[in-house]
Amino acid sequence: MDFNYSPEDEAFRQELRQWLEANRQYAPTSFSNLASEGDDHWSARVRWHKKLNEGGWVAVNWPTEYGGRGATVMQRLIFREELARLNLSEPSIGMGIGLLGPTLMHWGTEEQKRKHLPVILAGDEIWCQGYSEPGSGSDLASIQTRAVERGDDFVVNGQKVWTSMAQHADWIFALVRTDPDAPKHKGISYLLMDMHSPGVTVRPLVQMTGGRGFNEVFFEDVRVPKRNLVGEKNNGWQVAITTLMFERGGGAGAGGPSQEVVDLAGLARRLPRDGKTAWDDPAVRQKIAEFASEARALKYTGYRQLTRQLKGLPPGPEGSMMKLVSTELALKIALYAMELLGPYSQFEYDAPFAIDKGKWSFRMLAARGPTIFAGTNQIQHNIIGERVLGLPKG
Repeated sequence: MDFNYSPEDEAFRQELRQWLEANRQYAPTSFSNLASEGDDHWSARVRWHKKLNEGGWVAVNWPTEYGGRGATVMQRLIFREELARLNLSEPSIGMGIGLLGPTLMHWGTEEQKRKHLPVILAGDEIWCQGYSEPGSGSDLASIQTRAVERGDDFVVNGQKVWTSMAQHADWIFALVRTDPDAPKHKGISYLLMDMHSPGVTVRPLVQMTGGRGFNEVFFEDVRVPKRNLVGEKNNGWQVAITTLMFERGGGAGAGGPSQEVVDLAGLARRLPRDGKTAWDDPAVRQKIAEFASEARALKYTGYRQLTRQLKGLPPGPEGSMMKLVSTELALKIALYAMELLGPYSQFEYDAPFAIDKGKWSFRMLAARGPTIFAGTNQIQHNIIGERVLGLPKG
């Protein structure tokens, strides 16, 4: 594994760093990005997306022919590292840039690409993901939302749940069952659906944090033109797997718990304790050092995954390992911060006496979600046990 950057990669880093330093005032912080799904925060995220697009930084991973930078795998890592270094948010106004766009480049028709990719890039078309259902989470292929052919359309009936940003979305890419008699993985299709169509209802779900980032989405006799089918009918599972690979493989080696360890150390240096600070306690420093060691190991695991990509090899088990370890580490860090804060941990974010505007109590609540979505941690344990350790299926 070579940890040295090429001259081209270093030039990419310097160009990006200079642009971010000159434009960071336009960015919402990572905390405000998560703290609320209200109109003010959403507007700030949209402005940041459009500013990044002006500089040519909103979709570094996209090929140049679609308006991206055609960045290498290493340059994508550098992009995330530089954002994390300044505690800035990645583009996050829906699922278009990271998930649907790359999926359409692989599976979409030329008409679908021409229609959707430019407006996704510009931030003028917001997308959400319609996968999970009330009875279909980890067993995603058991979805029951039905799509029946009627002339030139599909007529869709059913429900999706835990749909991030659906309240802001213009479109949804959804898995629907088009052949109820086929084996469950074979009778699924992948549709692009206009959220403004008659029969679509969005109901926000209030989370522990007080935010409304997740939603229920109901479809009642929603007509979807057949030209909005991605890939072949009944082959949507293969398209969905492509999207999931982009979802699970997006953060190798960058930011994440490493930045949270830095933030935790900064908190400990500021918290008074017996006439000194929490940082002066050797037990506190030892605990934070444990987190730092785990974060560093996680970073190098990400580099191992990155090395496989650079060699053109298929993804290994590192994706499941990173998802499992990173989400559990983020939760442990947030819980320890609450322990250090003591009574101050009970203040909600933006409360008058809340330390760091209450971001640690928010992080503690928000950190539980990532252990569930994109494949629960229990499922990741199963994958690692079966594919890495060779254990029999339970």
